[in-house]
Amino acid sequence: MMAAFGIVHVVDDDASWRQSAGRLLTAAGHQVALYESAARFLETANVDKPGCILLDVRMPGLTGLQLQQRLAEMRHALPIVFVSGHGDVPTTVLAVKAGAEDFLLKPVATDVLLHAVQRAIVRDKEDRTMHEGLDVLRARIVTLTPTERKVLALVVCGKLNKQIAGELDTAERTVKWHRHNVMQKLQIRSVAELVSIAEQLGLVGAHVYPIPNPSEPHNRRRGSPVL
Repeated sequence: MMAAFGIVHVVDDDASWRQSAGRLLTAAGHQVALYESAARFLETANVDKPGCILLDVRMPGLTGLQLQQRLAEMRHALPIVFVSGHGDVPTTVLAVKAGAEDFLLKPVATDVLLHAVQRAIVRDKEDRTMHEGLDVLRARIVTLTPTERKVLALVVCGKLNKQIAGELDTAERTVKWHRHNVMQKLQIRSVAELVSIAEQLGLVGAHVYPIPNPSEPHNRRRGSPVL
């Protein structure tokens, strides 16, 4: 795996561990932001750049699991690596089921921590690329007229031009014209691409395509120093 660097947000009420993790991550080439509480993270964190969160479980006020839940409601939530001295099976299961990238127990070997951060940042960058691509597709879908969206929906359902014309009570040549416009606006050349776009946007099977809303939302080794 090629090195991937980003902003690592360390959220932990243990000042000593927080500072030690910050020094390690900085030495490894990452930008680091330190927060003594989940509330402080929510108030000040910049999550617009690639990165991940190193998150404690038990903290005064908002807990790590509660912060994870809050972040899950965001359109793009950073990957979370839990690092805790109070791990137990139920907590770990809850965290992983809710989408945690990893769950590590203190003390954690430095290479294990760095590898977990690396994986999380790589995934975040991949997710961002995917979301950017989907945003482009959504923007193109929005340019379609209501009739073109209906034609699109029927095409991806496997309807032939003659069948679409019957459903829309229009001429077959009109359907062909609408299909041509759809292909041009979406910048594609084949029905296969059209179906792929519909699948990526979760629109397969819709009879009349809605205009998508871009603002909607959308888991050790030993032998090295430990933190």
